[in-house]
Amino acid sequence: MTYFDALETRSADQRAADLATQLPAQIARAKGAPGFAALLGDVDPAAITSVADLAALPVLRKSDLSAAQAAHPPFGGFTVKPAHGFAHIFQSPGPIYEPGGVDHDWWRMGRFLHAAGVGPGDVVQNCFGYHLTPAGMIFENGARAVGAAVLPAGTGQTELQVTAARDVGATTYAGTPDYLKVILDKAETMGVTLGFKKAAVGGGALFPSLRQEYADRGISCLQCYATADLGNIAYESAAMQGMIVDEQVIVEIVTPGTGTPVAPGEVGEVVVTTLNPDYPLIRFATGDLSAVLPGESPCGRTNLRIKGWMGRADQTTKIKGMFVRPEQVAALVAKHPEILKARVVATRDGEMDAMTVRIEAHGGDEVTFGRSVIEVLKLKGAVEILAPGSLPKDGVVIEDRRKYD
Repeated sequence: MTYFDALETRSADQRAADLATQLPAQIARAKGAPGFAALLGDVDPAAITSVADLAALPVLRKSDLSAAQAAHPPFGGFTVKPAHGFAHIFQSPGPIYEPGGVDHDWWRMGRFLHAAGVGPGDVVQNCFGYHLTPAGMIFENGARAVGAAVLPAGTGQTELQVTAARDVGATTYAGTPDYLKVILDKAETMGVTLGFKKAAVGGGALFPSLRQEYADRGISCLQCYATADLGNIAYESAAMQGMIVDEQVIVEIVTPGTGTPVAPGEVGEVVVTTLNPDYPLIRFATGDLSAVLPGESPCGRTNLRIKGWMGRADQTTKIKGMFVRPEQVAALVAKHPEILKARVVATRDGEMDAMTVRIEAHGGDEVTFGRSVIEVLKLKGAVEILAPGSLPKDGVVIEDRRKYD
């Protein structure tokens, strides 16, 4: 067994001792940014030396960050460098702007790729998006950190993806869990044999049936838990028992809507503090649910484990690798005077995510509404037009009917 670095096998005492030095320095660094200076107020960085100490600090939510960015673009005063000091500036739906770097493993994705067996001699077909959003560059940065070559494939154009994978000898797929199946199925119809042996996926749920299908095709598939704001948070190893928290972040599980840690093992909202010196997010609430898994991974990595993604603390839902938020549904309704109400329904079509937008409206047509769905939700989906009063009056605007077990 080899590890990405010695940090992964530290004792609990050594990790705590290292954190006692790193955490005060990171809090002090964060207070140098105007946004955190206002949020943290008179907090003494020297007093924050452990995970338990973090519980006394306020939580920063994506909505807070979005409002701050609107007032002080592009980063809301939460970075320690100006916009031109970063290698990249990304825009995610919202819009939310995220900085990006190209220094060694800036997004901390190399640790996951190493755990997935990716390294020198591999060619990674990176099917994450490269335009505006950061996922493509996050995985490319990680591939460079482990010495693998990258085919920056992006999304779509499946026949070209198949041809490229064959021609360059791609050994590893990186992308959303279900798009690899699209490529493999297309290759079969084209009579092409591909050389994928490994898959490093994220951006959506990896269903057990899909992982097994890849295994049956000779492909080992592992997943990570990452966000555009934070980079990699946790990842699977070959042991596939929970997700191991990255060495450069601190994860707390709190009661949703609060900053209060839950009891060990209870489900709560994931709150993350990064040790990234360029973008020191402190107690950033992801809106995702998870729980701590007791014990250490059989693979020998000693850091905290979580159970992985267990849903959303609010109605925001990830579909086809993209978040759909209640405020986007509201914007769709506001765009057409004839729409009274709308509900997004997430389902599965085989091993693929599917989205249907159910719309109560006085008139209108599916084509026009469909164009607006793509424009506002940034995803293509089926549209159902319903008579007024057809949708339940339960306050639900995003309904996830997918099963995760």
